[in-house]
Amino acid sequence: MKISDIRIDYSLKSLDVSDVKPSPMDQFRLWFNEALEAKVLEINAMNLATVQNNGRPNSRVVLLKGIDSGFVFFTNYNSTKGKELKDNPYVALTFYWAELERQIRISGKVEKVSPKESDDYFFSRPYSSQIGAWVSPQSETITAREILTEKEADLQKKFNPNSITRPEHWGGYRVNPSELEFWQGRPSRLHDRILYRLESTGKWEISRLAP
Repeated sequence: MKISDIRIDYSLKSLDVSDVKPSPMDQFRLWFNEALEAKVLEINAMNLATVQNNGRPNSRVVLLKGIDSGFVFFTNYNSTKGKELKDNPYVALTFYWAELERQIRISGKVEKVSPKESDDYFFSRPYSSQIGAWVSPQSETITAREILTEKEADLQKKFNPNSITRPEHWGGYRVNPSELEFWQGRPSRLHDRILYRLESTGKWEISRLAP
């Protein structure tokens, strides 16, 4: 089969402006809970797009770890994404839940979460993941995997589950959204797209986009 011949006709659900919540965060929580009930695989996996210092886009999949006024994830602040976020805090997120034929696109600006929020999440992680945050010089070139395993062994001698601390270079970001688009697959590629855009007044404008 040719790649160009691969296609799926979506028909599970529909979406209209009259169906959605006034708040996009409430609408996101509604869809997220429906995805939980549907046992969507890797439900909290989201594509994070950043901008390199040469103006070109860069993207990777990260895991959503909190929903409050925005979308929270954690990473190494010295990683490629961390450096890009320092230079340009504007990002885009994308969730795709194939089981429900749904996609959510989010645009916004990131800020670091508080040290307490980073601590709370760090100490909720398994000890092996805590050690991993110390071990990996994320995004840097290394000559062999043994560099990581040897450093891991050394750090396990230095730390135990009761003495480990959070490295200063590791913590969380919150994406504060200014736009969210909820996409529901429909037949004949005439998909439903509902856009929330944050106005200067702080209110959310809701509109329908052509597919």
